[in-house]
Amino acid sequence: MNLTELGYVAGWRVIRALPRSVTAAAFRAGADRAHRRGGGGTARLRANLRRVVGPDLPEAELDELVRRGLRSYARYWLEAFRLPALSRPEILAGFRLDGEEKLAADVAAGRGAVVALPHAGNWDAAGAWVAATGWPITTVAERLKPEAVYQRFLTFRRSLGMEILPTHGGDRNAFDVLVDRVRSGTVVPLLADRDLSARGVEVEFFGHRTRMPPGPALLALRTGAPLYVASMWYEPDAACAAIEGPLPLPGPEEGPLDQRVRSLTQRIADGLAAGIARHPEDWHMLQRMWLDQHGTGGGAASPSPAAGIANERR
Repeated sequence: MNLTELGYVAGWRVIRALPRSVTAAAFRAGADRAHRRGGGGTARLRANLRRVVGPDLPEAELDELVRRGLRSYARYWLEAFRLPALSRPEILAGFRLDGEEKLAADVAAGRGAVVALPHAGNWDAAGAWVAATGWPITTVAERLKPEAVYQRFLTFRRSLGMEILPTHGGDRNAFDVLVDRVRSGTVVPLLADRDLSARGVEVEFFGHRTRMPPGPALLALRTGAPLYVASMWYEPDAACAAIEGPLPLPGPEEGPLDQRVRSLTQRIADGLAAGIARHPEDWHMLQRMWLDQHGTGGGAASPSPAAGIANERR
């Protein structure tokens, strides 16, 4: 077992056994230490948040925003580690969704729903809440390295009631499985604010060009399912989310499929940007985000909690 895997084992076994007040103080202190030290993850978060808030925010206020952002990210990991120990009533009480009635109607009608999510707030808590509510939920997970860490993440999220598909290497193509699941009435949340393939759709996001995954738009167009855009954030007592939509789906008269995917992905980007702008401190984007960014580090860093809070991804 390497250090990365040991970090996760410690998280899931030890942290949830300790009083929350003790672990919360430790994680907050770790976030503040990462803020003081700087480092690649902190520099990338600062650069990304500058794009969100614009050039006019004073540097001291941006620095405080970065500190709050690192604390929010630390809170995500703390709550993720503690999730498997929570009872169903605790999971339901720890998350609030504005727009719950829309998803309830979709599931009841058997048409399913696609939800585009940002890397913000606590999407694991959101997924656990959906499962605890009794709705079927399927999503995909990036295949992390080492493989042992990936398998532990699968076990973690499946233990919360989510069906998790690998982005590649599964028994069937993940997109084909998602099509089947949506058509059978499943809720399919997909992280949509950062493309991991370098083959994503170019969009404008906070005034600059980036790539976002085409999956949410393509899945909605293929199935005709409702497509929502989520904003996610933290309140002192709970992780929260709100869904906007369903977005209007462009029809064949609006152009070929690739053109419709591009236009719909831009609408998703606009919706994600609106939510992130309302709660920038809860956007956990510690990787390079825009095509013109240089000097803030490359791709994602080590996923190990032991490596330091500012070098994480999820």
